[in-house]
Amino acid sequence: IYMQKLNIVLHEPEIPQNTGNISRTCAVTGAALHIIRPMGFTVTDAHLKRAGLDYWNKLELYYYDHIDELFDRYPSGKFFFFTTKAKKCYTEADYSGEVFLVFGKETKGLPAELLKANSESCVRIPMLETLRSLNLSNTVAIAAYEALRQNGFKGLETKSEYFKREI
Repeated sequence: IYMQKLNIVLHEPEIPQNTGNISRTCAVTGAALHIIRPMGFTVTDAHLKRAGLDYWNKLELYYYDHIDELFDRYPSGKFFFFTTKAKKCYTEADYSGEVFLVFGKETKGLPAELLKANSESCVRIPMLETLRSLNLSNTVAIAAYEALRQNGFKGLETKSEYFKREI
């Protein structure tokens, strides 16, 4: 299995700290971050920069005014839509190839029409039924690392390599 590139897509993110944390996850994993406007903050927001720390210059970042721009730019991409409403567990998806993990805004998730149009590509992270959802940045990290795991953590330092370092 070969993963061309991991791509994280935030559809209309609202909370700068989440986007900052997600940008850091993208930077340390080599994933590209795609943001669909509008956003609930500006990219100069102090909370955003604080959460992303000094990783902004290491981030591959793209902006779009509509998700269709992203679909048009990557017609061969494999898109997975994360939602609490999906039947399929995120670990059941095949994350090989040019993969895009798509996440919705913190307060509403992804638009219903987008989920309905892509129902076969919708996945969820298991959790208790009585609670609404996980934090967005945690969800992105869980999903990103599953995609990376399925592809052998290609390009990332593995545990055995880490312990060969001098302390």
